[in-house]
Amino acid sequence: MVKLTYIEHDGTTHDVEAAPGLTVMEAAVKNNVPGIDADCGGACACATCHVYVDEAFRAKTGEPSPMEESMLDFASERQENSRLSCQITVEEALDGLSVRLPEFQG
Repeated sequence: MVKLTYIEHDGTTHDVEAAPGLTVMEAAVKNNVPGIDADCGGACACATCHVYVDEAFRAKTGEPSPMEESMLDFASERQENSRLSCQITVEEALDGLSVRLPEFQG
Protein backbone atom coordinates (compact mmCIF):
# COMPACT_ATOMS: atom_id res chain seq x y z
CA MET A 1 0.00 0.00 0.00
CA VAL A 2 1.06 3.56 -0.74
CA LYS A 3 0.55 6.38 1.77
CA LEU A 4 -1.12 9.51 0.39
CA THR A 5 -1.92 12.74 2.22
CA TYR A 6 -4.69 15.08 1.13
CA ILE A 7 -4.65 18.58 2.61
CA GLU A 8 -7.89 20.55 2.47
CA HIS A 9 -7.74 24.30 1.78
CA ASP A 10 -8.21 24.94 5.54
CA GLY A 11 -5.24 22.72 6.46
CA THR A 12 -7.19 19.63 7.55
CA THR A 13 -5.23 16.53 6.54
CA HIS A 14 -6.43 13.10 5.49
CA ASP A 15 -3.89 10.26 5.41
CA VAL A 16 -4.97 7.24 3.38
CA GLU A 17 -3.41 4.04 2.12
CA ALA A 18 -4.00 3.22 -1.53
CA ALA A 19 -3.30 0.19 -3.65
CA PRO A 20 -0.99 0.69 -6.63
CA GLY A 21 -2.99 0.96 -9.84
CA LEU A 22 -5.71 3.20 -8.41
CA THR A 23 -5.65 6.88 -9.24
CA VAL A 24 -5.15 9.57 -6.61
CA MET A 25 -8.78 10.58 -7.28
CA GLU A 26 -10.09 7.02 -6.79
CA ALA A 27 -8.19 6.71 -3.51
CA ALA A 28 -9.76 9.98 -2.30
CA VAL A 29 -13.28 8.91 -3.26
CA LYS A 30 -12.89 5.43 -1.69
CA ASN A 31 -11.70 7.06 1.54
CA ASN A 32 -14.36 9.81 1.62
CA VAL A 33 -11.86 12.65 1.36
CA PRO A 34 -13.89 15.88 1.10
CA GLY A 35 -13.05 18.30 -1.68
CA ILE A 36 -12.57 15.81 -4.51
CA ASP A 37 -15.89 15.94 -6.38
CA ALA A 38 -14.87 13.72 -9.33
CA ASP A 39 -18.00 14.57 -11.31
CA CYS A 40 -16.85 12.75 -14.47
CA GLY A 41 -15.70 9.64 -12.59
CA GLY A 42 -12.12 9.88 -13.80
CA ALA A 43 -12.66 10.38 -17.52
CA CYS A 44 -10.57 13.58 -17.66
CA ALA A 45 -13.70 15.43 -18.75
CA CYS A 46 -13.97 17.99 -15.95
CA ALA A 47 -11.74 19.69 -13.40
CA THR A 48 -13.49 18.65 -10.19
CA CYS A 49 -10.59 16.53 -8.92
CA HIS A 50 -8.05 19.34 -9.19
CA VAL A 51 -5.12 19.15 -6.75
CA TYR A 52 -1.79 20.86 -6.16
CA VAL A 53 1.05 18.32 -6.15
CA ASP A 54 3.76 18.75 -3.53
CA GLU A 55 6.92 20.05 -5.20
CA ALA A 56 8.93 17.03 -4.02
CA PHE A 57 6.70 14.77 -6.14
CA ARG A 58 6.16 16.83 -9.29
CA ALA A 59 8.73 14.94 -11.35
CA LYS A 60 7.44 11.57 -10.08
CA THR A 61 3.85 12.35 -11.07
CA GLY A 62 4.89 13.37 -14.58
CA GLU A 63 3.60 16.10 -16.83
CA PRO A 64 -0.07 16.59 -17.71
CA SER A 65 -1.16 15.22 -21.06
CA PRO A 66 -2.55 17.69 -23.64
CA MET A 67 -6.09 16.56 -22.74
CA GLU A 68 -5.44 17.13 -19.04
CA GLU A 69 -3.93 20.55 -19.82
CA SER A 70 -7.12 21.58 -21.59
CA MET A 71 -9.26 20.43 -18.65
CA LEU A 72 -7.02 22.28 -16.19
CA ASP A 73 -8.05 25.49 -17.99
CA PHE A 74 -11.41 25.02 -16.23
CA ALA A 75 -9.84 24.59 -12.79
CA SER A 76 -10.22 27.30 -10.16
CA GLU A 77 -6.98 28.89 -9.03
CA ARG A 78 -4.69 26.93 -11.35
CA GLN A 79 -1.02 26.90 -10.37
CA GLU A 80 2.23 25.49 -11.83
CA ASN A 81 1.79 22.32 -9.76
CA SER A 82 -1.90 21.81 -10.65
CA ARG A 83 -2.95 18.35 -11.76
CA LEU A 84 -6.16 16.39 -12.11
CA SER A 85 -5.97 13.64 -9.52
CA CYS A 86 -7.76 11.24 -11.87
CA GLN A 87 -4.69 11.36 -14.11
CA ILE A 88 -2.13 10.42 -11.45
CA THR A 89 -1.76 6.66 -11.02
CA VAL A 90 -0.74 5.46 -7.58
CA GLU A 91 2.56 3.57 -7.65
CA GLU A 92 5.20 2.68 -5.06
CA ALA A 93 7.36 5.65 -6.11
CA LEU A 94 4.57 7.96 -4.90
CA ASP A 95 4.66 6.66 -1.31
CA GLY A 96 4.32 9.75 0.89
CA LEU A 97 2.71 11.90 -1.84
CA SER A 98 1.00 14.99 -0.49
CA VAL A 99 -1.58 16.96 -2.46
CA ARG A 100 -3.37 20.16 -1.48
CA LEU A 101 -6.96 20.81 -2.48
CA PRO A 102 -8.19 24.15 -3.80
CA GLU A 103 -10.93 25.98 -1.92
CA PHE A 104 -13.32 25.40 -4.83
CA GLN A 105 -13.45 22.73 -7.55
CA GLY A 106 -14.27 23.35 -11.18
